[in-house]
Amino acid sequence: MSVIAAIEQKYKKQHIVDVKSGDSVKVHQKIREGTKERIQIFEGLVIRADRKGSHTSSITVRRIASGIGVEKSYLLHSPLVVKIEVTKRSKVRRNYLTYMRARTGKSARLSSVAFDRDATNFIPPEEVAPEAPSDEEVSQAPESLPVETTTPEKTEPNVPSEANKKDEAQKTNVSKPKASKDKKPAKAE
Repeated sequence: MSVIAAIEQKYKKQHIVDVKSGDSVKVHQKIREGTKERIQIFEGLVIRADRKGSHTSSITVRRIASGIGVEKSYLLHSPLVVKIEVTKRSKVRRNYLTYMRARTGKSARLSSVAFDRDATNFIPPEEVAPEAPSDEEVSQAPESLPVETTTPEKTEPNVPSEANKKDEAQKTNVSKPKASKDKKPAKAE
């Protein structure tokens, strides 16, 4: 096995779902926003499936969102793609369904094909647990540098920090409606 093939094999996922053009899929993708991480689901029609055996295999998924066609491409072996779930399989005779971009409504329907949904979407649990390093690897490992430990700083609960002061100042400066010069306030009788 060549060096490049060995590196590619290292980054390949062991089990991926067999996705074909014409499949309706739900793609679960990790989205990182600042320090938070969530999973976003994009559901649509696979209009292209590229490089099936490669670690760079990808699919292009299309859907109509608010009347606008949206296409996203996903690398199947990417660590950000958590799961791909096939919901419907359709009969198509092409790999690249460009003609679906021009179709809407009834003309965009594809004829369904019966398939075993559970068997297609089944990914066996990982049988191999991560191996502990052998004694030989541990003895050859370079000595680690001393780690500095820090204790959390104690803060007084009633003293706001500079960032909190700015936030509180913005909250208190809420715009109030100004009385116009033309209209006089109504007097209570």
